[in-house]
Amino acid sequence: MSTLRIGFLGAGKMATALARGFIGAGLVTPAGLSSSDPVPGAREAFARSTGARSTPSNAEVVDAADILFVSVKPAQVAALMAEISPKITPAHLVVSIAAGVPLAKLEAAVPGGTRVIRVMPNTPALVGASASAYATGRSATREDGLLAQRLLGSVGLAIEVPEKLLDAVTGLSGSGPAYAFLMIEAMADGGVAAGLPRYTAQRLAAQTLLGAAKMVLETGEHPGALKDAVCSPGGTTIEAVHELEKAGLRAALITAVRAAADKARKMA
Repeated sequence: MSTLRIGFLGAGKMATALARGFIGAGLVTPAGLSSSDPVPGAREAFARSTGARSTPSNAEVVDAADILFVSVKPAQVAALMAEISPKITPAHLVVSIAAGVPLAKLEAAVPGGTRVIRVMPNTPALVGASASAYATGRSATREDGLLAQRLLGSVGLAIEVPEKLLDAVTGLSGSGPAYAFLMIEAMADGGVAAGLPRYTAQRLAAQTLLGAAKMVLETGEHPGALKDAVCSPGGTTIEAVHELEKAGLRAALITAVRAAADKARKMA
């Protein structure tokens, strides 16, 4: 039986997705979970989805949990931390999933010596397929890092990185689902233009990206090698790849990741 007590300060979709993953992996029970949110609809959705308690009181969650997930919007972090700081004890581990809020600011807002971890998850956590990266603060222990790995790993891939790389992670995997959705939409549009029904085109496009991603992860092959294996001499695929290269798809994606990473740095 799990003895973890986890609280979410902010009960939005990401918090709910993480909570469901933790429960599903057997890392925590609904009785060991709690959340707070000022929005009644968010509280109701969290409670309905997880079976856990949700309250408008941040203080109640701090008192009830040992692991505190800061899951409010970045602009709300300062006010939240000021409110809960007097109640933080050495027993608490603070885990922030607020984009662009550095460890230094988080650590400055809580009592000295508080163990803090900063995380950049992404929205596929909603379906147990997140790509998350995390960085540990000055007072966080090796065991805290391993716990973060276990928790985040329950909803997908979790990788520890130096904090200076989290902005790059934001540009790549944090914002990346939007790039993939755009590609799925565009590929489906192409299928419709070629004569496929919309429903069929969208399912084929989505499954194609999913399958390609699984091949990269499970074979360990370089994406370029896998691409080359599909491109028969004089065939349809190399013709399509040529059009994508002429349109600048590769450069556009590189530029998009860098732009999002730069924006994340400015937000800090």
